[in-house]
Amino acid sequence: MRRRHWASFASASVLALALGTGYALAQATLEPQLGIPLLEQPALLILNGDKPPESLTPPVLPEVVVTIETAPKAANAEPEMVTGTVAPSAQPQGGLAPLEVPPTPATTPGVDLDEPVVLDIPAIDLPPSDPALVPAARPAPLRSAEPVIAPPDLPKVVVELPAGPALAAEITERAPEALALPRLAERERSEILAAYQAFENRPFWIDGKGWSAAAKLLVAQLSRAGEDGLRPTDYPLPVFEASDKGSLAEADVRLSALAVLYARDARGARVDPRRLSKLLTPTLYLPSATEVLSEIAAVPDPGKVLAAYNPPHEGYRRLKAKLAELRHHQDDTPMVRIPAGPPLKLGMRDERVHLIRARLGLGPSDEAVFDRSTATAVAEFQKQAGLRANGILSAQTIAALGTPATNRAQQDIVAQMERWRWLPADLGQTHIMVNVPEFQMRVIRDGKVVHHARTIVGKPESATPIFSHRMDHVVVNPSWFVPPSILKKEFLPGLAADPDYAAKRGYVVTRRGNNISVRQPPGERNALGWIKFMFPNDHAVYLHDTPNRRLFATERRAYSHGCVRVDNPFLLADQVLGPEWTTERLKRLIGSGERTIRLPQPLQIHLVYNTHVVQPDGKLVTFDDIYGFHRMVRQALEQRG
Repeated sequence: MRRRHWASFASASVLALALGTGYALAQATLEPQLGIPLLEQPALLILNGDKPPESLTPPVLPEVVVTIETAPKAANAEPEMVTGTVAPSAQPQGGLAPLEVPPTPATTPGVDLDEPVVLDIPAIDLPPSDPALVPAARPAPLRSAEPVIAPPDLPKVVVELPAGPALAAEITERAPEALALPRLAERERSEILAAYQAFENRPFWIDGKGWSAAAKLLVAQLSRAGEDGLRPTDYPLPVFEASDKGSLAEADVRLSALAVLYARDARGARVDPRRLSKLLTPTLYLPSATEVLSEIAAVPDPGKVLAAYNPPHEGYRRLKAKLAELRHHQDDTPMVRIPAGPPLKLGMRDERVHLIRARLGLGPSDEAVFDRSTATAVAEFQKQAGLRANGILSAQTIAALGTPATNRAQQDIVAQMERWRWLPADLGQTHIMVNVPEFQMRVIRDGKVVHHARTIVGKPESATPIFSHRMDHVVVNPSWFVPPSILKKEFLPGLAADPDYAAKRGYVVTRRGNNISVRQPPGERNALGWIKFMFPNDHAVYLHDTPNRRLFATERRAYSHGCVRVDNPFLLADQVLGPEWTTERLKRLIGSGERTIRLPQPLQIHLVYNTHVVQPDGKLVTFDDIYGFHRMVRQALEQRG
């Protein structure tokens, strides 16, 4: 069975080879001269991105010569058998004769049928691969054409490495000394140190040669502090040696501290108004050291950012321009110096009277008597100087007389500029401004006055407070609850003497245990009139109508207990309530009971104390310092100096 199996296997192999050769010859195309079958080239798929330019000609394919050698026949060899392998890239020659399969002998001498049969097939040298069949390499990507015009020569860039790492140790060591400024609070010092630590103790303002370009702009703004009514000596610029690392480090930290001081002073930190009077309660918007350093260190011009901490309001800018004008026309005329001495009152004799009269421009007097004309002139001077106008020559009056008029005017403007710092930077697109010493109220929309009215403010003993808030509702037909101060001064003594004291005057008394409240019901005699404008605050003051409207005809209108009475209040209601609530509709509510109406949106209201106002034409207008607040601010600034 094994011998028969081997014969069948050999016959099948020969038959398969013959059939394959015949099929190849049938499919092949012969070369006309050599008779060599030409190989069929596979179809190539060329992508659009790989297409060569149309002007290129395809390469000429080289001729391929294939030679097939057969092994020599032995004398006793069996019939010839063609063996080999057919490669996918080549086919047998077309000139091979058809193979005849000889009959398989029954036995083969020398062959052990029990052992595996090993065929000795000689290797066939195949022709080299056709270059035409090798895929062409991808063409290089197209490059843009070279510009016809040569690009200009770029300037050389010089990069200077910061001096940070070299000064880190010095900044750590010298920072506490650099921050030892009298007016720099501990909180600001800690924030400045934290800012440097977050910056890996690298300098903000020092480069390899001294002040950086940004630092020079910052230094320039500090040196111009006087233009904004600040004192340049409050910001002494540091002096350093460029070769001394410790000096450089200390100067860098000191400049940061001075910038923080300037920013806070520009927002009103020089004078605490609440220490001057409990009625001066503006909300100061003082920036932190972290805020200041983060803003000025991140811009190319920190001086511009620092200057922006000053008030942006038009009233402040006009005062600043007037201050520059006064300094430009500085009066250098020698002043008459009045020696110090005891206060002088009407009728007293003193040799200084001649100097006083000369200083005030009065004519000479035969006797050194402090007469009525002298006292009147002193009182007028005191009024202009913001002092108490009592006509008595006090030590403060003597000090004011020793100051040139232009210098005194500058001090007044600086004190007024300081009060502008008490206001928020954004007054509100639509806001209400009540100038207490002027006895005027204005509604301002988009920078223009759209409504103004006369006001009545508090008496000197019950002054109207100065602060900013938001008006959020209006009350028509309001009741008036007597405030504690009036209740204590007027009603409690009256009730103690007459239990019907309040009832006779139309008031309702409510007792709850030991507490008592007095209310005036709505009506034409109500102290608040027919309408009040509410902005809840700690002072319990508001704007309202009044039944005693004849007082608006007077010039000095300081009659109230602290609230602000407004002339023609329903016209103000038109401005704050919007078109839905007209004057006619509001007046139809009169007498129908108390009614609360919310504003469409809250409005900022500012109760200010502007005694010095520069008008659009540049003229300086002054108003009486009815509460002495202007004098308090000016003296506080002078004491700091």
